[in-house]
Amino acid sequence: MTQSSSARIVAVPGRVRVFSVVDDARPEPEVVGEHTDWGAASEAELSMGFARGDEACLQEVFRRLAPLIYTIAYRALDSSSDGEEITQDVFVSAWRARDNYQVEKGSLSGWLIGITRHRIADRQRARGRDLRLVQAVTNTSDVQVQPETLSTLIDRIVLTEEIGRLPHPRGSILQLAFWEGRSYPQIAEQLDLPLGTVKSHARRALRHLRTQLTEVTSWPT
Repeated sequence: MTQSSSARIVAVPGRVRVFSVVDDARPEPEVVGEHTDWGAASEAELSMGFARGDEACLQEVFRRLAPLIYTIAYRALDSSSDGEEITQDVFVSAWRARDNYQVEKGSLSGWLIGITRHRIADRQRARGRDLRLVQAVTNTSDVQVQPETLSTLIDRIVLTEEIGRLPHPRGSILQLAFWEGRSYPQIAEQLDLPLGTVKSHARRALRHLRTQLTEVTSWPT
């Protein structure tokens, strides 16, 4: 049995919604088990549900990850409309190509960010063509855009997101160390923890962040 429907995935700053799911004349996915509460699912469970084509799972994936995809696109392109369009395009493209996603090769978030890199690069190339046209028409060459490099921007956004997810006290320790410039002794005093405990938590948190960043950058771009 096949079905043909159109998708409209809309991302709005602070509010994301899935109006319908795209599936252009593809066989209905075979249901292997059923997860009735995707809101409580782990990322690994969501990855498997997405890969097998569970539409309810897609909605939860969108709810969790669309703000991150939107933020990356918005910050890279400095345009809310471009950010919304790219967010929609990333999820529609990912859903259509979900057979290409292999759970064992890396996280779903990393795969989606890899697609986002491609879409941003496409938009930047299009902007470059537009810029060259403007320069040719106006006979000027001083219209330049020098944004933060895409890789650096994505790494920074992903790390900020991951630090925010770390449990206390690891998240607090990294926030104090990197965002407020506190030394480990100062953090130990502020959090009323032994200095050795603070250092141990910091080492484990940094190892976790390195692993997460490796997953995000491991997909081909």
